[in-house]
Amino acid sequence: MDHEQFRQAGKEMIDYVADYLQNIRERRVLPTVQPGYLRALIPDQAPEEGESWREVMDDVERVIMPGVTHWHSPQFHAYFPTGNSYPAICADILSDAIGCIGFTWIASPACTELEVAMLDWLGRALALPEPFLASSGLGGGGVIQGTASEATLVALLSARSRRVRQLRQQHPDWTETAVTGQLVAYCSDQAHSSAERAGLLAGVRMRQLPTDSKFSLRGDTLAKAIQNDTARGLIPFFMLATLGTTPSCAFDALPELGAVCERQQVWLHVDAAYAGSAFLCPEFRHLLDGVELAHSFNFNPHKWMLINFDCSAMWVKRANDLVDAFNVDPLYLKHDKQGLVPDYRHWQIPLGRRFRSLKLWFVLRLYGLAGVRAHIRRHVQLAQLFEQRVRADPRFQIVTPVTLGLVCFRLQATNETNEALLKAINAAGRIHMVPSMLRDTYILRFAVCAASTEERDIELAWAEVERQAGRLLPPP
Repeated sequence: MDHEQFRQAGKEMIDYVADYLQNIRERRVLPTVQPGYLRALIPDQAPEEGESWREVMDDVERVIMPGVTHWHSPQFHAYFPTGNSYPAICADILSDAIGCIGFTWIASPACTELEVAMLDWLGRALALPEPFLASSGLGGGGVIQGTASEATLVALLSARSRRVRQLRQQHPDWTETAVTGQLVAYCSDQAHSSAERAGLLAGVRMRQLPTDSKFSLRGDTLAKAIQNDTARGLIPFFMLATLGTTPSCAFDALPELGAVCERQQVWLHVDAAYAGSAFLCPEFRHLLDGVELAHSFNFNPHKWMLINFDCSAMWVKRANDLVDAFNVDPLYLKHDKQGLVPDYRHWQIPLGRRFRSLKLWFVLRLYGLAGVRAHIRRHVQLAQLFEQRVRADPRFQIVTPVTLGLVCFRLQATNETNEALLKAINAAGRIHMVPSMLRDTYILRFAVCAASTEERDIELAWAEVERQAGRLLPPP
């Protein structure tokens, strides 16, 4: 493909993408294919000679689209939102064209410097404390990780490295293996599964602590756990607080947890993967109170900020904690400007990184903070509309408070009946939702996800829930 062929193919792909997103309502949100469907549609081996662009484009509809779950359909209400917008898509095109691998400043200065600036823009929009901002000169700053799961692991490994260094300085005869074997980290029993996985990858205990009646982890529960573990000779070193849990969008008691961590010298990492975008709105900013006590904070602009995956924003108060944990500096990666700007390879698990800050720059400039806030508020209003429909039907109950764009609800019936309801809804294919278990209670999660969702989509979804519920329980 030469330059002119690329121009034509690129224009055709842009038209295809625009048509796809404009008409996505017409597609069944959940595919009907069975495992292994795709292998039968393509040859057993790669072609010896190149094919035409037209053949490839024809196969997008024939091979790919039948197996796509349409996450950006207004009828997609599973998991949490995943961001999507034309400015972000354009930014990814430019990033792919530049094609830099921004592991050091000199590898592409703009890649590093725009990221530093964008994380400061975003941090200020969230009203993060000054120590988290690179421009404060206090030793902190922001970095784009791939996912919140990566951010949790980076924070955990940094906290482990710091604690091991501290203890070995105090006790020179202690080995690193012996210290690591005594470390213990904490999260709530509502934390994302990536917390447990991070503990496994880091080789430390990750203790899940019970939450209160609102599924929130409280400070006294953490304090008691630390006291018990310390009495057993263990070494508490890390706490993961969640703001906006995956099962129910619950919020841990961050000010309480922060006070305990500060007294006990425990690293506090805050995971606000979904809810973090809402803190751009002043009416939701109070949910972030207590972040001043955290060592690190993360949320995913690629969930609710109209930015395509992947773009997970992480801030730390002491960047050296990350650098000390991940610094491997061979001669071929050194350059004469080291120390003047971040080399982000020391702030993450992988060495390579893409020019992801372009997506933040494009979206923030073309939408403005006001446009992003309007998008978030509209989703919250749509969730409240669905909540009203649920509350108006005595067969149903709202299980947890509707704070943002997630509605947790269920039939006032057995777990088995609710599971049957969700299976029927998803089998029909008009909308898509996923369940959760809150302690021993099976619930349905209705998330407002797509940027293009409107009131008519909420009414369609509720009508489908009512239709399928009517087959299990008589209407009121």
